[in-house]
Amino acid sequence: MTRVVGQLLLANLLMFVVTRGNLTLFSQLSLVPAQVLVKPWTLITYQFLHDPGGFSHIFFNMLALFFFGPKLEMRLGSGTFLKLYLTAGLVGAIVHILWTFLMMSQGGLYVPMVGASAAVYGVLFAYARFWPRDRVLIWFVIPVQIRFLVIFFTLISLWSGLGGVGGGVAHFAHLGGFLGGWLYLRVRAARSPAAQFRKQSESPGASLGERELTVKWRQIEPASLHPVNRDEYERISTKVKGLGWSALTERERTFIERFGGGFG
Repeated sequence: MTRVVGQLLLANLLMFVVTRGNLTLFSQLSLVPAQVLVKPWTLITYQFLHDPGGFSHIFFNMLALFFFGPKLEMRLGSGTFLKLYLTAGLVGAIVHILWTFLMMSQGGLYVPMVGASAAVYGVLFAYARFWPRDRVLIWFVIPVQIRFLVIFFTLISLWSGLGGVGGGVAHFAHLGGFLGGWLYLRVRAARSPAAQFRKQSESPGASLGERELTVKWRQIEPASLHPVNRDEYERISTKVKGLGWSALTERERTFIERFGGGFG
């Protein structure tokens, strides 16, 4: 059991116990689409509530978090895992609200939504992103690769949501959870040190512009270079004459930047 997963399990269980006997608190923390602007905190608090009238809702959500959460938290780190979890739940809420308003369902606008399902779906998506071929047992019997389970849940949620087979389930919140997990991983990957380095190294002229390159180039003294570097100088010189400065690679620009100071 990892730290954040344990804390999330405990928080959900405690809220389940506390709100079962306090319907006023349950109402204040539930997400109601028509009231979200006056109760914005419910975009987060709804994720820690579950149907007080039954145990299956919280049981299956916590079971999925228990199975998939620890390995993912160890892979991402505790802070990142928590951000992923909350982001998936938040995006799930937003998608549910937008869909409810789009359908102009007057009744649906005032129906409270609760549950960690969207957040757990985000965890499930992220797990499938890193370990797509891991197998889970459906009904503890049928082995299915996690990537196919995500696809199956996506199709079921789409079919049920678009077909009006609600059954008291916020299907588009589930889809929003998948979307939130995907968005968080995409943003995280784009901001990673490796991505920033790759972006910089692939950008033409990332280090020096043509004017600076020209100045540096004129400062190089070929006769003072080591024979290996002199050969590289001649090769770059031929390339510049034929194709221009814009054709240089980042490695070639680095060569000019390095030896343009007069070091051989």
